Amino acid sequence: MNTDIVDLREFYHSPLGRSAEQAITMALATLWPTLPDERLVGLGYAVPFLDRFRHDAERTFAFMPPGQGAINWPAGELSSTALVFDEELPLPDSSIDRVLMVHSLEFAENPRETLKELWRVLAPGGRLVIVVPNRRGVWARVEHTPFGSGRPYSRSQLTSLLRETNFTPSATAEALFFPPTKVRSILRLRRYLESTGRKLWPVFSGVIVVEAQKRLYQGLPVAQRASRRVFVPVLAPQGVPTTRTSPDAQKPR
Repeated sequence: MNTDIVDLREFYHSPLGRSAEQAITMALATLWPTLPDERLVGLGYAVPFLDRFRHDAERTFAFMPPGQGAINWPAGELSSTALVFDEELPLPDSSIDRVLMVHSLEFAENPRETLKELWRVLAPGGRLVIVVPNRRGVWARVEHTPFGSGRPYSRSQLTSLLRETNFTPSATAEALFFPPTKVRSILRLRRYLESTGRKLWPVFSGVIVVEAQKRLYQGLPVAQRASRRVFVPVLAPQGVPTTRTSPDAQKPR
């Protein structure tokens, strides 16, 4: 079950959430310095990190799943947000250059189908970055942050999943080496703990950040799959009563 959009927004507005955002942003910067004139999609709750890239990108979209909910983004501008099913994205084939998944894969109903759908919409040579909770990290074991919900991954599990869905893992990074505490005196040591943890105990990071590239020389097996989604209107149209008298009703019988 996805973390609620209200909880996610409140977390990233808190001191702990802002510290986590800064640490993950630093890790992302080592993988994607800039995205000049490229089309970027953030899937899940990636809006805290999309602002870094959207001014360089050709266009940027924030796709959010129904179980989580959605908010308008960017603030004060025309919305670039859409509520989507992660296995049926409203995009044509090979239409996107980059995808950033945050608070997404760990909540996916079927992670393989989700990654196959991302493979479909990514252009040849397109790149995907996934941020997921680390099974060995402390952050996956506490419930007062969104990283304590969903399905955490080890690096080997994530690598195997990417290869099974025709992605080639390339660069990796780690983040969240400081404890998930609300004590401000410890949060002030965040930069020191991040740099130290990256050198001394990288396997115990709070999140794993993996970049992968769409692989083209091996086809994905095609299985006919009926959509599990049935779209039904909330209110079926029943017509509107009118006080006007029809011409037929005025004729004498």
